[in-house]
Amino acid sequence: MLLVSFYAACQRINFNTQKNWSLNKKELLFNVGATQFLGDLGGADRANYDYSLRDWDWQALGYSAGIGYRFRFHPMFATTSMLSYLMVRGDDKNSEEPIRKARNLNFKSSMLEFQQRLEVILFSVEKFSPTYNLPGERGSKRRNQQYYVFGGIGATYFNPKGRYSDGSWHALRPLMTEGQSKPYSPIAFTVPMGFGFRVGMGAQWRIGIEATYNMVFSDYLDDVSTVCANPANYSDPIAQYFVNPSDPAITQVGGMNWFGAGYQRGDNKQRDSYYRLNFVIVKNLTYKDYGRQRIKTNSKNFSGRKIRM
Repeated sequence: MLLVSFYAACQRINFNTQKNWSLNKKELLFNVGATQFLGDLGGADRANYDYSLRDWDWQALGYSAGIGYRFRFHPMFATTSMLSYLMVRGDDKNSEEPIRKARNLNFKSSMLEFQQRLEVILFSVEKFSPTYNLPGERGSKRRNQQYYVFGGIGATYFNPKGRYSDGSWHALRPLMTEGQSKPYSPIAFTVPMGFGFRVGMGAQWRIGIEATYNMVFSDYLDDVSTVCANPANYSDPIAQYFVNPSDPAITQVGGMNWFGAGYQRGDNKQRDSYYRLNFVIVKNLTYKDYGRQRIKTNSKNFSGRKIRM
């Protein structure tokens, strides 16, 4: 009876204590989800919708997958390092805006991204139930929930490709499609910001959802930024095509060549960006130490108690 009472008292001590957050200090993260590009190409049926959520293009959804490490250094704060692979897309043919559709540009870009972010935990419930179902003890459920916001900084490598008239894909950066004197940098800084939540699936696993807006410090994620170049200045027929793939029968509407040399091709006053919606799986790397922490805590509490026979 003494042994049973000892275990029951110890388990109650470790249920919903203020130190339970420390049992989630180190975590391994896996995520997979969808991406949506916001930039010059594709989008909705109005020109002034670009770079906003109203410019959403369901036909141009991409995908992402990543792995990360999260360290929680305070009940309300954590830092996460993430390495991700992404695919973003855009295509003018998906837009019903006449001028954008006539421009007829498209792209897809593979991205390798590293981000470091700081998370602020707005609300959490972290409880650990008794390990043993002892006689006379009322059962309790494990609960582990977190709701958080985050922001950070990162860098991405991107490689935009365009679809040629025969359906083949070609890297656009080396072609310098806007008449650049040298190719733009394939590396850009990023600033992620978003929110998420996680729920526990036992002692060591959680699942959750994260929504992220990512601002990119480059306007060339889609290879489009400034003005149209003159295709006659290019000797490569593939480069000539990507400089201006528009249909002359459409672009001459109203007696004006919308995509002649020197005319606006993109909007360099706004940087490109993209959204991510990810499903997250979290593996707790700290919980394996829970037994040792529990024994240490119980020993301290028990050593200070008087046993009545």
